[in-house]
Amino acid sequence: MTGVDTRPSERRPEPRDLRGLTEEFAAIEDRIHLGGGSEAIERQHAKGRKTARERIECLLDTDTPKLEIGLWAAHEMYTEWGGAPSAGVIVTIGVVRGRRVIVVANDATVKAGACFPLTIKKILRAQEIARTNRLPLVYLVDSSGVFLPMQDEVFPDEDDFGRIFRNNAVLSAEGVPQYAAIMGNCVAGGAYLPVLSDTVLMTEGSGLYLAGPALVKAAIGQDVSHEDLGGAHVHAAFSGTIDYREPDDDACIDRLRRLIAVLPDDPKERLDSAVVEPPARPAGDFYSVVRAEASAQYDVRDLLACLLDGGLFDEYRAEYGKSLFCGFGRLKGIPLGIVANQKLRFRPEGGGPMQFGGVIYGDSADKAARFVMECNQTEAPILFIQDVNGFDVGRDAERSGIIRRGAKLVSAVSNCRVPKLTLIVGHSFGAGHYALCGRAFDPRFLFAWPGARYAVMGGSQAAKTMLDINVAALKRQGKTIDDEEQSRMAAELRARYDRETDVRYAAARLWVDAIIDPARTREVLSFALDLAVRTRAPSPITTGVYQV
Repeated sequence: MTGVDTRPSERRPEPRDLRGLTEEFAAIEDRIHLGGGSEAIERQHAKGRKTARERIECLLDTDTPKLEIGLWAAHEMYTEWGGAPSAGVIVTIGVVRGRRVIVVANDATVKAGACFPLTIKKILRAQEIARTNRLPLVYLVDSSGVFLPMQDEVFPDEDDFGRIFRNNAVLSAEGVPQYAAIMGNCVAGGAYLPVLSDTVLMTEGSGLYLAGPALVKAAIGQDVSHEDLGGAHVHAAFSGTIDYREPDDDACIDRLRRLIAVLPDDPKERLDSAVVEPPARPAGDFYSVVRAEASAQYDVRDLLACLLDGGLFDEYRAEYGKSLFCGFGRLKGIPLGIVANQKLRFRPEGGGPMQFGGVIYGDSADKAARFVMECNQTEAPILFIQDVNGFDVGRDAERSGIIRRGAKLVSAVSNCRVPKLTLIVGHSFGAGHYALCGRAFDPRFLFAWPGARYAVMGGSQAAKTMLDINVAALKRQGKTIDDEEQSRMAAELRARYDRETDVRYAAARLWVDAIIDPARTREVLSFALDLAVRTRAPSPITTGVYQV
């Protein structure tokens, strides 16, 4: 993709300590929060405008939970143009006057809020979250429009700029409220976003027009000022485009809060009336239970003891298919099903070769597929916890029908009608990522820990495979590869795959909604689960066709 930095990025120490990684990631997040930097923030303030993060902070109720989506978007990308922290747009789920909403705010400190390819993808993700969870959408618009050097990657396709406007219309038809506050620039095709929303506000000094003064002069020879062309007064008094004209950011945000308060009350929480028990183990134990090195082994029950109410769970078919844990528990009072990798090595009770943690074997795939259908029957949402190296391979695995059995699990997950959440705590490789509700399988939210690895296969395996292929190709060309050259090639490949399997690489491309501090896992998952279960709509159970 154009705009991807191929230079070495910040590298994590080996062996990797989960607590140390979390602190490292937090320091980088502090820098990302600054957007375009302190000078750009000062320029925004000099215009009498707040930054995107300041606007969101003023809009949301104080001391209420919130969740930022896509903070790492575009990380280490678009560096030839100075980068685009958070892809130049902030997406946050929070509470306004007691109503939960999702806010999309252009960050004008990053290239004047211009839209990069990842900006578009991030806004589309916000719209999808709003649709599936029935969340009102609030757009805080302050954007110069498409980032023209990359217009070919932003403009025409079904997942590009125009899809945002299509979604505006569809969301409105589906009854998802949309509010747009123009608090700066809103030009060219981007002007359709607020006008396709249900309610439009605009501050003095902002501009809304299809072509700016310079382009109007070039196109039709007309001299016109910014204000006379598309200022707030023009659209309030002449075009009739906006609903509310506001003097400044503060007045606009106050009006937004009052308008959102007119919405019906949120659905009641789907919490059990019983007192919620704390987990059996403290959240800090996550750091000692799960280690980031590739060979780490641990009992997933210890992880669940840090997460679930009272550390209690009812394990499903505990003696069968042991490489996957399935069971029921509660999270902040909400009942749910859990499907998680078991990371311990073990020998099957009936004999046979040793089985390895993080590998999905045929019997485990059968068990998990059946459990997913059980959750559908009981309408229990499902949390998938991934630390998976993939499916079992080899002659015996193929003869046992591993592809067929894996396809059964994929089919059950694909047709699941209850809300799904996914958490990657370690590895997430290959078809294991798919079968345990990866991004392509519509989890309501997908989170990851700082130690996560995300790819088709592990970095060392991928590097070795590619090295063998490259060396064989060079030998076919009659070239001689000495040990020094082969070592150099191997080092380059390992560095490449180390970078590409880093969870930050995945989060930069929005394959992950958020990288979360392990100690906040229960807080984040319970917030996301509560969003999901308040809006679930039961539908007929169907699994399609798969081979038994």
